[in-house]
Amino acid sequence: MDLTTTYLGLTLRSPLVPSAAAPLSEDIDNIRRMEDAGAGAVVLHSLFEEQLIREKFELHHHLTYGTESFAESLTYFPEPEEFHVGPELYLEHIRQAKQAVSIPVIASLNGYTPGGWVEYAQLMQQAGADAIELNVYYVPTEMNLSGSEVEQNYIDILQDVKSEVTIPVAIKLSPFFSNMANMAKRLDVAGANGLVLFNRFYQPDIDLDHLEVYPHLLLSSPESARLPMRWIAILYGRINADLAATSGIQKGQDVLKMLMVGAKVTQLCSTLLRHGIGHIQVIEAEMRHWMEEHEYESVAQMQGSMSQIYCPDASAFERAQYMKAIQSFQADALIAQIQ
Repeated sequence: MDLTTTYLGLTLRSPLVPSAAAPLSEDIDNIRRMEDAGAGAVVLHSLFEEQLIREKFELHHHLTYGTESFAESLTYFPEPEEFHVGPELYLEHIRQAKQAVSIPVIASLNGYTPGGWVEYAQLMQQAGADAIELNVYYVPTEMNLSGSEVEQNYIDILQDVKSEVTIPVAIKLSPFFSNMANMAKRLDVAGANGLVLFNRFYQPDIDLDHLEVYPHLLLSSPESARLPMRWIAILYGRINADLAATSGIQKGQDVLKMLMVGAKVTQLCSTLLRHGIGHIQVIEAEMRHWMEEHEYESVAQMQGSMSQIYCPDASAFERAQYMKAIQSFQADALIAQIQ
């Protein structure tokens, strides 16, 4: 049985890819364990734009502190913008990961502006990353910012990063666009090698005892997989970029569904945080069991087979499915009342 797949031009032994599962991917031994458990690749935890900005401010402070007292010292160092400063620990982590495992190592940049931070994509490539996942975590709150400007921001970030590297670049998106299909097409034309669907925005909560806003992390549930599954099914065969599924993938059946609608890989995070790295083997065993029972010889055989372009009823992934779901719920509720 052949589980190999291709993603971003890379050949993977399996479509199971641990993704940004900090603190799991922060430990090199854990990355080795992921490979031993059958992972096809690993997406490292993200390097955040805020980290880059903070380090530059700190460098600027240390280089200029007290210089107003000694005029000649102002010319001793170059201006801070001339430095290519980045979290060296992250770059060293890439180097160590590449030495420790043979599976592809995908670095992750998490940001929201098309600023100078994209220069670190090149440093990631130099450190040995096989690809970069651009995780655009952006919640627009400026009332005078139009939807078209928000969309152009994504395009600009992608193109800026692509201009810095020669390795493949995937972009991780939220679903919150007025026309997701058009946005996917624009990113595809702009050079995205892959689209990762979808980013999950973690919502803050309020601590009533201390009257503070605090982060509240909720791990994804199986229901979270419905949205990326729908959009991967719609986009498959219509764009050139590879499609990666993320969010809500807990077991082998979830992986199989994503592959059937057209995903090249499925990213695993919450399920590994819940059950441990060894759960990769459990998911693979579930996949193999189902494939054997249903006489599938390879992952490639099923990829895209249940996408919209191959579905007898193309509207199944659109509005008709919504109406059927409502009618089905009403019927079930009526039967429950009668009983």
